[in-house]
Amino acid sequence: MGSSHSTPISAPLLAALQEAADVNGFIPFDVFMEIALYHPAAGYYCREKPRVGLDQRADFFTASSLGPVFGELIIAACLHRLGDRNPADTKFVEFGAENGQSVLDGIDHPFAELVTVQVGQKYELNGSCIVFSNELFDAQPCRRFVRRGDSWREIGVEIIENNPQEAERDAINPPDVLPPESPEGYHLDLPEKAAALAAEIGSHSWDGLFLAFDYGKSWREMSEATPQGTVRAYHNHQQSNDLLARVGEQDLTCHVCWDWIGESLQKHHFSIDPVASQEAFLVKNAAKTLARIMQEEAKHMSTRKSGLLQLLHPSVLGQKFQVFSAWRDDS
Repeated sequence: MGSSHSTPISAPLLAALQEAADVNGFIPFDVFMEIALYHPAAGYYCREKPRVGLDQRADFFTASSLGPVFGELIIAACLHRLGDRNPADTKFVEFGAENGQSVLDGIDHPFAELVTVQVGQKYELNGSCIVFSNELFDAQPCRRFVRRGDSWREIGVEIIENNPQEAERDAINPPDVLPPESPEGYHLDLPEKAAALAAEIGSHSWDGLFLAFDYGKSWREMSEATPQGTVRAYHNHQQSNDLLARVGEQDLTCHVCWDWIGESLQKHHFSIDPVASQEAFLVKNAAKTLARIMQEEAKHMSTRKSGLLQLLHPSVLGQKFQVFSAWRDDS
């Protein structure tokens, strides 16, 4: 994929990219994505700018953008999943909260403590927890590969006259998961950092519920049914395949491999639930709260009711997002 170079690369990002290049000028895509999103001075997620929301100045909206109704449903679903466990003894820990703002802010909740963990922030998990995230894992850097002839080549970036250009090289120590046979030109984006993050979270000494709302696919879908890969850019609510434009000023995402997330947590003794669509998960685990909200808002189309419908409708967020849940009980 080429680049429109609609915005010059900022000096800090340009310097970081040039430093990251190997002797041939090649930057692996996961390194490029890490710098573009998380460079401490100029990365997309570290800059002071509106990113999330319904406003046109933002780049995308999430379930949290639809008001507190999403938080109400999260509380209901968590209480359902906790069963007989006392929520007053359980911490609600949200990873990737934008600007430290939790999905539960401003909502009465029964949990012992509300904790937010932002990008790059050190944390320690212990005791009984609900570990929650919304669109966290799809924002982790990924490696990219393309099938050429009878082998895989790695996709990366070169900086030419201060502009990023897509580049390829023979795959060095190619991952074992790369299929031995694939169609010519098949793109395969490997979300290895997302799986590593799940493993790191699971390695801490805590027990309870792991709950992630995100874009994702099975390994079979990724390796057989997505020939153009899954990495996309988002800017001003527009999706784009131009991954190298607006470096540091547009979001980059890669679909999560749910099989890999599950394997990462199983190694730390989590029991894995079947992945469900957002619609199915909320209907199953927050049915009473859904019914109550619909009854309360039955006579008019309020902001709350509108948000609820967008969360559940298949063509909006209901089927676009999946929910991965897992449980570890050390009691």
